[in-house]
Amino acid sequence: MSDQNKENLIEELGDNHIATSYENPIREDAFEMSDDEKIEKIKGHVHQIMETLGMDMTDDSLQGTPNRVAKMYVNETFGGLHPNKKPKASTFQNNYKYGEMLVEKNITVYSTCEHHLLPIIGRAHVAYISSGRVIGLSKMNRIVNYYAKRPQVQERLTMQVVKELQKALKTEDVACVIDAKHLCVNSRGINDIESSTVTSEYGGKFKDENVRRELLNYIKLDTKF
Repeated sequence: MSDQNKENLIEELGDNHIATSYENPIREDAFEMSDDEKIEKIKGHVHQIMETLGMDMTDDSLQGTPNRVAKMYVNETFGGLHPNKKPKASTFQNNYKYGEMLVEKNITVYSTCEHHLLPIIGRAHVAYISSGRVIGLSKMNRIVNYYAKRPQVQERLTMQVVKELQKALKTEDVACVIDAKHLCVNSRGINDIESSTVTSEYGGKFKDENVRRELLNYIKLDTKF
């Protein structure tokens, strides 16, 4: 494949928001550098980008921007890349024998499109049916947040949440639905501010149409207080 054809393919993948792998493409040496070292390096790059764009980096309003952006990237926006920040998915014996579906809905999703580094903002709805283990409700939110805090593709994020809960709960009966707006669609390119993207991953019993319909009915319930 020629360099031009390869470049065209890369652009097409990005514009169509297509992932190339289930796992986030992270290098093996990604965590050899400390967070402080990463912040210092990113700070220099951000300064250079802004200067290249023509900004006067001696202005009081801009002088602190590179450092703020670098700290935000490492500690917040992309904090989910670091395995040390992975939440402990503690589970407990289902002693009260609850055997119906449990749904944690409207989990806030703040992620970043890996193709344009623009925000993905939406809601995740996560459900499971216990096979003997249960998990704390806040852990479900934390798992969503951990995988969201990466350069992401929504389909991959949806699958990662399900796989992580399946592993923790030792059951295939886990599902996740995410409805989110992509600012790379809403604020650039086609500039469609109304559209959102819905992705889903159904495991085990959730592949059954009736069980899946029950989940979707729960999601539609008005539970605002």
